[in-house]
Amino acid sequence: MANSSIPTVDISPFLRQGDENGRKEALKIIGQACSEYGFFKIVNHGVPLELMRKAFEHSRTFFDYPDEEKHKCSAASGAPLPAGYSRQPAHSPDKNEYLLVFPPGSGFNVYPRNPPGYREVIEEIFSHMTKIGSVVENIINECLGLPPNFLKEYNHDRSWDFMAALRYFPATETENNGITEHEDGNSITLVFQDEAGGLELRKNGVWIPVPPAEGTIVVNISDVIQVLSNNKFKSATHRVVRQEGKSRHSYAFFYNLEGDKWVEPLSQFAKDIGEAPKYRGFQFKEYQQLRLRNKTHPPSKPEDVIHITHYAITN
Repeated sequence: MANSSIPTVDISPFLRQGDENGRKEALKIIGQACSEYGFFKIVNHGVPLELMRKAFEHSRTFFDYPDEEKHKCSAASGAPLPAGYSRQPAHSPDKNEYLLVFPPGSGFNVYPRNPPGYREVIEEIFSHMTKIGSVVENIINECLGLPPNFLKEYNHDRSWDFMAALRYFPATETENNGITEHEDGNSITLVFQDEAGGLELRKNGVWIPVPPAEGTIVVNISDVIQVLSNNKFKSATHRVVRQEGKSRHSYAFFYNLEGDKWVEPLSQFAKDIGEAPKYRGFQFKEYQQLRLRNKTHPPSKPEDVIHITHYAITN
């Protein structure tokens, strides 16, 4: 294992006016991180530290409830993914449970009734993460050299964004994976993890730990950005390794596309510069349905698991 060299970036220059040097330095670091790792960490992002602490406190309380109480927060119909409380099925190699929520007022959301005040914390965290997702999207837009607000106009519908509060069970003598290696299928993912840590990314065949740091949010570029940029920016392969005797809690926010959106390499990274597109186009919800089937009906052979390479064009 290599030492982590994932950069930590102060994004406050993008939240206020006047710090042009800070913006330029951050853009340089983030652009390099997106092409080399697909991962970077951000600080001074506007989420109050006390709110993040409270979110972990409520999460630990919720997941310590008996299953009967947790299942009161049941799946809502019509959601793009099963909303509410779920636990990985017994046949899954991943060992975790999660509470999945969609935007407040979306019509297919469900919230836990207990612990008291958890709904308000979730809604506040969700609001902050939506704003950060928009800021990071604008930063990536600038790093890619796209016209101002290009990605914002392309990805203007926030109805498919979702957030998961996750609990990873302690490792056993024979198993330590919390979630197996994968890439995220959305646009941008934002994660904050407790002191148990365990998040790792793979670069050049080596697993690099992403250590937890209070108040820090981990950003990873996902499949949609990789396709749009025609592989200029990387969708990072990552996993969670569990510790013995200790649960891990985290929150993951998925800045998403609306299901009917068409995804294909942008001409700026293909035809306009004489490059062949590396992916055929697809409808976003089609890809998400294939990925969901990976979870509900895991293939018997690892090579049959659907990744973004399903749409890759081979010469």
